[in-house]
Amino acid sequence: MDPADGLLDHPHDVYRRLRDTAPVHRIAGTDGNPAWLVTRYEDVREALTDARLSVDKRHAKEGNYTGFALPPALDANLLNMEPPDHTRIRRLVVRAFTPRRVEQLRTPIRQTADRLLDELGPHGTADLIAAYAAPLPITVICDLLGIPDRHRHDFRAWTDTLVAPDPARPQAAKGAVAAMLGFFTELLADKRAEPADDLLSDLIAVRDTDGDRLGEDELMSLAFLILFAGYENTVQLIGNAVLALLGHPEQLAALRADPSRIPQAVEEFARYDGPALLAIRRFPTEDVTIGGVTVPAGDTVLLSLSAANRDPARFPAPDRLDLARDASGHLALGHGIHYCLGAPLARAETEIALVALLERFPELALVEGDPRWRRSLRARGLLALPVTYAEKIS
Repeated sequence: MDPADGLLDHPHDVYRRLRDTAPVHRIAGTDGNPAWLVTRYEDVREALTDARLSVDKRHAKEGNYTGFALPPALDANLLNMEPPDHTRIRRLVVRAFTPRRVEQLRTPIRQTADRLLDELGPHGTADLIAAYAAPLPITVICDLLGIPDRHRHDFRAWTDTLVAPDPARPQAAKGAVAAMLGFFTELLADKRAEPADDLLSDLIAVRDTDGDRLGEDELMSLAFLILFAGYENTVQLIGNAVLALLGHPEQLAALRADPSRIPQAVEEFARYDGPALLAIRRFPTEDVTIGGVTVPAGDTVLLSLSAANRDPARFPAPDRLDLARDASGHLALGHGIHYCLGAPLARAETEIALVALLERFPELALVEGDPRWRRSLRARGLLALPVTYAEKIS
């Protein structure tokens, strides 16, 4: 039996058992091939900054790793790159996600949140993922990139298919990739023909005026990654935070009493049940020792962000949600040079989403029943979050 059996249904329970047993385990990876799973905080944090652990798939041992195949036009992204290419491309886009730039986006983000809550009406029952947690980040990132409204629903469907592929529909993921490739090809052509005041137009200008800085595949892959990650991480962070909060009434009451604590609370939500179970896979460029275990060059290494964030050696009583906790240093959004590019934006969106929701609906509760999670070994997100809600009656 694989030591990671049960991860799809009870990831935190499995990670706790694995972490308590040993720091590194040999398991079947996300592609079914053997992999090394790292579970303890200090080991994961150190590995995230170890230059010998490369995200570049060219370092994978033949026959050891397959992963999910993307066409070159979508695969030449930051998640598969090391310096100097990683440094060059990240520098081109990081200014769009600086704290100062994100601060300027807070007003339109709040306006979008309020509009979505208006559409819910003063009271009723709703799936908060479909009605709020998903459309908020897709609207924000599409506005930032300059993607027309008519394409946004399709992109959400494609993303959901890739994050949690349905084994009964093996062609669905390939179809989603093909659709995305056609979408981005057409979108970039439109932006070249009619540039606008958006991030994609800016990146195209860089590509077309200085071709040595950004290749065509790099341009399309960067657009894909920004849109994919900008939506995916944030919808899961918002949804998981609301679920955690509604499952802990005493924490909810404390947060309602003092909304200024929400930024600190978001860090604890990210630590407690972050948007990713695993970091992007790594491949040792030479034999490396992790947690006392020697991992051969070219093998697949999986770093469990989720297990690390619940390591009692770093966070006391880690399975307890504590919004007064100092959760700084959590690894939910990564660490090192591959730290999440859009982390400031994800934090701002989650903060604003929670503030708007709690202000609007003092009567907010979960509908009875177990939460429905995505069947994914990598992403940690809800399929649906049914709630009842009501505005305050004057």
